[in-house]
Amino acid sequence: MADSIEKTLSQYEEYVNPAMARLFKFMGLANTEEKADGIYIYDNEGKKYIDCLGGYGSINVGHCNSQVVGAVKSQLDKMALSSKILINRPMAQLSELLADITPGDLKYSFICNSGTEAVEGALKLAKIATGKKEVIATKGGFHGKSLGALSATGRDLFKEPFMPLLPGFKHVPFGDIEAIENEINQETAAIIIEIIQGEGGIIVPPNNYVKQLRKLCDQNNILLIVDEVQTGMGRTGKMFACEHYDITPDIICLAKALGGGVMPIGAYVATDKLWEKYIDAPMLHTSTFGGNPLACVAAMETIKFIQEKDLIEKTAENGEYFLNGLRKLENKYPDLIEEVRGMGLLLGLEFTKEGIGGMLMSESIERGLLVAYTLNNEKIIRIEPPLTITKDEIDKVLSILEEGLQATQPFVEDL
Repeated sequence: MADSIEKTLSQYEEYVNPAMARLFKFMGLANTEEKADGIYIYDNEGKKYIDCLGGYGSINVGHCNSQVVGAVKSQLDKMALSSKILINRPMAQLSELLADITPGDLKYSFICNSGTEAVEGALKLAKIATGKKEVIATKGGFHGKSLGALSATGRDLFKEPFMPLLPGFKHVPFGDIEAIENEINQETAAIIIEIIQGEGGIIVPPNNYVKQLRKLCDQNNILLIVDEVQTGMGRTGKMFACEHYDITPDIICLAKALGGGVMPIGAYVATDKLWEKYIDAPMLHTSTFGGNPLACVAAMETIKFIQEKDLIEKTAENGEYFLNGLRKLENKYPDLIEEVRGMGLLLGLEFTKEGIGGMLMSESIERGLLVAYTLNNEKIIRIEPPLTITKDEIDKVLSILEEGLQATQPFVEDL
């Protein structure tokens, strides 16, 4: 088995990315993931890890969920990919289901393969529906790394190597309604936001911000695009995070957990009024693999599982329990933890110094807990377990985190 690990690392170095191979070695992550079940991942040596990263929020219903896997296996025996010529029943069924579970009068869906594609499609729809050219986004926001989605993403580190990106994108501080007002003009087609900034550091919006944003869009005839790629499918204790604020977006973007941790799938859902241009010319936006039967049945079974198992209510309850436990650690280790925040089971630990997160991450992995930085802020570790996690398992996570903090504490002054 050791030979197999060395071979895999060598393949990473030679054919994937040498820097990634070096990082795995440095972090002590030289073992390979071999299987997963529920909230647990097992490596090649049989070591068990509690997964509190959850595929960046993709594993809401647990790894290898038998209900979702079973539906996909059954469909695989019938038809895996769509002919794109005859009518695709699973895609039609999923689209109806999305219209049913999304808020307000959202109706038409385009099914794609990822969150980035969902954002790309939403941006295109906003432009063609309004005939306008500009989009306002927020600093620290993350919407993907393809050129259009990257243009909306709010971190220069990812953008500068690829300049010039698409024109017409403006970025303002998250939570600052006046800053958005100041950027609106006659060419503003849409505002795109995450309700909670995930990669930005699990940033929860200020009181009334989301409702003010909806009102501002209505007053100025601007579309509101809500990116729920990470916050959707029950993650925050509601099916969609925008429901906490009792607003309906004009376009909602979904992906990650929509596929049940089994199939990659994304979608954007919009009102029928916005779809008029695509009704006139339905081939303006298409995808070869988007809406394939395997992904669609996975999504439908995922939604069914979330509803049947009351995962939304359990997430709200367990999220509050988890947050309270983390706040006890915050009070106990003020020299290490700056702030704890989040909603549902999308939680973040912000540290007093950048190096603390890396050390805690390493200590946690050594003890069988998988956590990671948020992409846009290395001072923050996110906690995003499958929504099936129990209170006993949360207690175990809190215990490992405390052990990691105790091991890290002696080195804080040297960071």
